[in-house]
Amino acid sequence: MPLSFTERIKTSIYYYNMLKGGESVIVGLSGGPDSVCLTHLLCNLDLDITLHALYVDHGLRPDEITSEIDFCSLLCNTLNIPFSVKKIASLDLMSGNRQSVAREERYKKFHERADEVGADKIAIAHNKNDNAETLLMNFLRGSGPTGLSGIPPVRDAIIRPLIEASREEIEEYLEEQRVDYIIDSSNNNMKYIRNRVRNSLIPVLKHYNPSITDALSNTAAIMREENNYIEMEVSKKLMKLISRKGENRIELFLSPLQYMDKVILRRLLRRAVDSVDSLHGIGRGHIEDIMLLIKNGLSGARVYLPDEIRVIKGYSTLIITCEPPVKIGEYELDIPGELLLKETGSVIKTEIIEKCSKDDSKTSVCLDAEKLNKTLKIRGRKSGDHFYPLGFGRRKKLQDFFVDEKVPKDERDRVPILLSQGDIVWIAGFRADDRFKVTDSTDVCVRLEIIERL
Repeated sequence: MPLSFTERIKTSIYYYNMLKGGESVIVGLSGGPDSVCLTHLLCNLDLDITLHALYVDHGLRPDEITSEIDFCSLLCNTLNIPFSVKKIASLDLMSGNRQSVAREERYKKFHERADEVGADKIAIAHNKNDNAETLLMNFLRGSGPTGLSGIPPVRDAIIRPLIEASREEIEEYLEEQRVDYIIDSSNNNMKYIRNRVRNSLIPVLKHYNPSITDALSNTAAIMREENNYIEMEVSKKLMKLISRKGENRIELFLSPLQYMDKVILRRLLRRAVDSVDSLHGIGRGHIEDIMLLIKNGLSGARVYLPDEIRVIKGYSTLIITCEPPVKIGEYELDIPGELLLKETGSVIKTEIIEKCSKDDSKTSVCLDAEKLNKTLKIRGRKSGDHFYPLGFGRRKKLQDFFVDEKVPKDERDRVPILLSQGDIVWIAGFRADDRFKVTDSTDVCVRLEIIERL
């Protein structure tokens, strides 16, 4: 004998380990059929839970909000459960897709309320139809297996007891129980893609498969199970590849990445990026750029991602970081003398010599002592900096010099700039200024040297 609607909901709750009994639960209540059904069920399924209902006011439909709050308050009073309202700040002041931002803010309010009352779980009224619609929306966007997995029954503290119930079954239950609900007018607004999928696309697909909602829901379940398996394999490989890990930085052994299957590598790289910044807007194109860097990039090459995330190919590791770039402070260095740059650990030395050899390199240079102050200033770059690169013959902006030398953007602020009386003398590690070069009339030389930290 088939299970009743309430028995199937209870089975889903236990099958997905949503509740064990004894928990405190926040239920999202909007007044619509799904959330009313969920609230009513959680009050009547003998689950041994403490229930709190929360209405989140998005401010999107001001003409309807008051009546919805009054309706939800009356329902909760009838069911004898606490009811509260949380208002989201104006969405007009927030950047991003309006619907996505509204969803993110709504979940923030759920978690806020859960913290206030010490709730263990947050119950959301997504159903089988929502799941099918989500799969189609993600398919139309070109999503991969994760997007085609639909809406998960459980994600951390979020539970969805109605995820295997259809919208028709929910409405039948409410009719049988003689429980009223209200309809959100925005459900008929065709500017939203979900409403277009629900009201236009799915009716067409039903001509091809009358059970399209069940079929899509089953597909999502299969994709979710397979996706979870692949994710477990990715987790195992990622753990073996981590060379070093910090709050905003992860380093992976490079060699295994170069020979890894693309299916695993894509997910592994996304997971690694997520570990340093989970709020980014990383797309598949960004991941492909990182894969090209791994395969073809030279040591020191970089890929710049949103949210100031940088992916750097080292000699033996791939570095993913959103740490702020190092910036050199201001110092003074006597001639002769030696100075440690605390930001980078590099050491700059100056010494007076009578005769200059011709072995200048990027890390050391000889200049005319008589053209220099006895105390040099050291700092990072500043807007408008310019100098006369040795051997170049004319003035050049420091910004243009760095571009020509292919100095990565995130490395430019860590390059020490040595100055005498306000003029650039040496871009340490790169090039001296032509105005301070040693000539045939030079009597005393100063050797400048930078010793980089290993």
